[in-house]
Amino acid sequence: MGGWREETALETTQLVVHGWLWKNYQYVLAFYFALEEINKDSQLLPNVTLGFHVYNTITSDHFTLWSTLVWLSGTGRILPNYNCQTHSKFAAIIAGTTAAFSAETGTLLELYKFPQAKSRHFSLFIQVTCGPFDSRLSDKHQYPSLYQMAPKDSTLVQAMMSLLLHFGWTWVAIFISEDMKGELFLRDLKAEMLKKGICVAFTEKLLAIKTMYGPSDIIFMAKIRLSSANVHILYGEVGSLITVDIAAEFYLTTGKVWIMTAKWDIVMYEMNHMLHSFHGGFSLSPHNAEVPGLRQFLATSNPSRYPEDFYFSKLWLSFLECSPPGSFCGKIGVCSPNTSLEFLPGNLDLMTVSDSSYFIYNAVHAVAHALHQRLLEETEMCSPECAQLHRPLPWQLHPFLKKTEFTNSAGSLISLDEERRHLAQYDIKNTVNFPAGLGLLVKVGEFVSGSPHDEGLVINEERIEWPVGFTETPQSVCSQSCGPGFRKLPQEGRPTCCFTCVFCPEGHISNQTDADQCTRCPTHEYPNRGRDRCLPKTVDFLSFTDPLGMALICTALCFSALTAAVLGLFVRHRDTPIVKANNRALSYTLLISLLPCFLCTFLFIGRPNAATCVLQQITFGLVFTVAVSTVLAKTITVILAFMITKPGRSIRWLLVSGASNLVIPICSLIQIILCAVWLGTSPPFIDTDAHSEHGHIIIVCNKGSLAAFYCVLGYLGSLALLSFTVAFLARNLPDTFNEAKFLTFSMLVFCSVWVTFLPVYHSTKGKVMVAVEVFSILASSAGLLGCIFAPKCYIILLRPERNSLHGFRDKTRASKRNLSS
Repeated sequence: MGGWREETALETTQLVVHGWLWKNYQYVLAFYFALEEINKDSQLLPNVTLGFHVYNTITSDHFTLWSTLVWLSGTGRILPNYNCQTHSKFAAIIAGTTAAFSAETGTLLELYKFPQAKSRHFSLFIQVTCGPFDSRLSDKHQYPSLYQMAPKDSTLVQAMMSLLLHFGWTWVAIFISEDMKGELFLRDLKAEMLKKGICVAFTEKLLAIKTMYGPSDIIFMAKIRLSSANVHILYGEVGSLITVDIAAEFYLTTGKVWIMTAKWDIVMYEMNHMLHSFHGGFSLSPHNAEVPGLRQFLATSNPSRYPEDFYFSKLWLSFLECSPPGSFCGKIGVCSPNTSLEFLPGNLDLMTVSDSSYFIYNAVHAVAHALHQRLLEETEMCSPECAQLHRPLPWQLHPFLKKTEFTNSAGSLISLDEERRHLAQYDIKNTVNFPAGLGLLVKVGEFVSGSPHDEGLVINEERIEWPVGFTETPQSVCSQSCGPGFRKLPQEGRPTCCFTCVFCPEGHISNQTDADQCTRCPTHEYPNRGRDRCLPKTVDFLSFTDPLGMALICTALCFSALTAAVLGLFVRHRDTPIVKANNRALSYTLLISLLPCFLCTFLFIGRPNAATCVLQQITFGLVFTVAVSTVLAKTITVILAFMITKPGRSIRWLLVSGASNLVIPICSLIQIILCAVWLGTSPPFIDTDAHSEHGHIIIVCNKGSLAAFYCVLGYLGSLALLSFTVAFLARNLPDTFNEAKFLTFSMLVFCSVWVTFLPVYHSTKGKVMVAVEVFSILASSAGLLGCIFAPKCYIILLRPERNSLHGFRDKTRASKRNLSS
């Protein structure tokens, strides 16, 4: 091609670790490919041919500065401040893959200043770096002429978090380079881990450069082996990884999953065994499209194409052990026509394009587009002959580089403006080592930042090769997960990921893994045995089919039938002395009142409703008041009957008139008033008891106003106590059939039952509480029936001779003799 020749310098970084790291030679080949592609493009830089110089720098400050000064001098030796090369001009420097190298080169180049408008100075040279993005190099005050090709990895931490959370890894170790970039990454990583509930087992800082192993590495690797964390994160410059890699080579450490960034190309180092420490790890690299033709170019390139490239020839001879066609080396046989870099040993893969190679390709095109725009501007300002004479200087490309934006051959939009350039997608690759040192990075997923519903991570787990010792996804947790039914109890003095699993307390559940707190079941539900879900409680009540309910009902029916039989017996023998002796009307009243006392228990059994809740308490209070007041009336009758037997008494009319019977309506009226007040203020209502029986909701009748309930019960107790007192005082009065004594016993039983009822009633709940109240009703009613009427029935049925007029008179005379004596 005609025209003049612009040259671009490429400085690559080679790591010397037991020989050359030939993987990095791919950078040079990508550089060659980009230049040839541009020179063949008739639309980009027409009539301009781009040339190049390649300089190798070893990972050391000395070689970095030496190579840069040699390039500046333009000769094979260093001549500071002189440029002895006049036949061509350099357009830009495509710098190496480490931030330290770019910083050192950039600092040196900034010594060559050219004044610009507004007192701003630019370097005479432009430097475009192809390593990972480094915020330190973005300082335009310190590096105004330096441009970074890699986008800012602001979402790298987010991608790592998604990967950790996907596999449930909450206990990790962190290895970072001991520099400012490592510190910034560690700060962001820990902040995000704190939000996501991931804990750090330990943090290890790595030296920037490590070339030998020693006793400290034994301690270093022992710390890795003994760590309970099975997942390790590595981040930093390439040189700092040597600390891990050298130690790993001498002290093989397997069983750990390493998560690394794309710049850890050393994982592909020529290892001759399968059990490499990084086998089964993950590498996160920016998503890069495939450059058309680049792979074919790599496959067809050979040293004959670039005869001045010493490194290409050394690579070819070292690994393919043959000389390319046209070579002057006669001691080694000529390679066959199909010999290619594709057939390199498995431990050296130059066909898989790395991220740095992709950035170098884009960097060359970016400089070419900037130069193209500068030449177009120059052409518009003057004639073509004038433009030919005025070759653009490197510093004149700054305005164009800042604005450069183009679409590369892979279809990706490329820009050098950091404000317009962002990294939102990562490829996740699995590090796989095979026998004979074959190492591959197999893509197993990708991460896209900003995806809705946190669905940015896509992983194909079937393609993942795990570290040796794992047949399934490894676990990396400080404590095993707490399953449903348990909650986490933090361990004092340890990270939040370390905890003890505690079974949920009664009435609580946890239906998720690693629950911080157990949740109480609603009132109408109860926890199952595993405490992992709530079950609906069974509605229950003291039913007629319940064994306890059936027993109480049968007892009530039996006593009701017995009461009816006694009433019938008394009616049948109503004219006998024993029935007539103590006011048979009161006996009928007592027997009739005892019948509803027994039958009211039916109101307490069965499913409660609003009507039964009101009736059971009111009926109980009224019928028992009638029964107890009847007993009181009978006691008063006994006393009046004795008083009229003494001469001079004038109260016979009280006995004859039945004045004692007025006690029943008067006492009952008072109870009716109390019940009316109860119903008017806070009547009984339907209630549920969800706590008495596990898994059951007991439907019960709430008393409403406890004060009113105890007033009714207290009034009834007062009547019983009064009846007992009166009967007890009259127990020794002469009576034909010992009526006063029987009344005393009946009231004693009645009071004993209800005094016992109170503490028992308050100590029970649910159906048992209802049963206690029913039992107390039956027991007290049976006490009245048995103590008062059992002796009379005995005489009527078994001793009829004592129930005759003759027997009655004999009994009366005997009583009078006892009284006179």
